[in-house]
Amino acid sequence: MQRDVVLGGILMLVGTALFFPSVAPQSGQLATWALVPAAALLTYGTYLIGTSERGRAV
Repeated sequence: MQRDVVLGGILMLVGTALFFPSVAPQSGQLATWALVPAAALLTYGTYLIGTSERGRAV
């Protein structure tokens, strides 16, 4: 397995996990601000996996 695929998968898992605190009914301001790095990690992880193969990115 390629390093980019593994790293992308890990970033996607961490990014997804950072979304969970903001789902709680009484989540605070910190949970709201955690959405910014969560979205960035999820986006970059998806990019790494999507561009890991040769040819056009999916």
